[in-house]
Amino acid sequence: MSVYPPGGQGNRPGPRDRSRPSASLGVFGGSFDPVHDGHLFVARAALEAFSLDLLALVPAARPPHKPGRRLASAQHRMAMLERAIRGHPRLVLSDIELTREGPSYTIDTVAELPQLLGADPRRVHLILGSDNLPDLPRWKDGLRLLEQVQPIVVLRAAEHIDLERLAREVPPAILAKIERGLLRLEPHPASSTALRAQLAAGREPQGLPEAVQAYIREHGLYSSAGR
Repeated sequence: MSVYPPGGQGNRPGPRDRSRPSASLGVFGGSFDPVHDGHLFVARAALEAFSLDLLALVPAARPPHKPGRRLASAQHRMAMLERAIRGHPRLVLSDIELTREGPSYTIDTVAELPQLLGADPRRVHLILGSDNLPDLPRWKDGLRLLEQVQPIVVLRAAEHIDLERLAREVPPAILAKIERGLLRLEPHPASSTALRAQLAAGREPQGLPEAVQAYIREHGLYSSAGR
């Protein structure tokens, strides 16, 4: 497994860099198929709102909760992400879930990444969409995961979380963590689903970093002829 960029660069520690053992770490997982401006908007907002030292984008081996959808290859998604984070000094990219054998669980990712990045395992923040929150207690070791991380729950505009329901499923200390981690943001128009549809139709979509759009054109990704 690797962390990109592959060496310390500015204030981005490389793999097994032990120079910042007290650094706080954000973990942002997803398909990133393709990565777009909305993903970067959330990442930057989380970095600033929670004063994170570092944030790792972690592409999933397969779509979370969407086992039937085909993804662009791991190689292409990693390449697009690497181009998207260039110039963002506190963003790094990890292939930890792409290289893990067998099922990949978030509880394992948040345990391993701090060691790889030289971050403090007690200061890990996990970025979640509000739609993931109701099912989180039923993830593998979901309650233990919530004990080990500070969740950052991204809420769009007038979205509402049913905290009363959550209070029936999680201990009070975890509920308090969730409330502390609410991050309300203005909606961002970029959507991976919409971008794929526009690219398949041969249109030039809005909402992609320029370097990512150039990579997609170069490799013919998401065209109606296939990936």
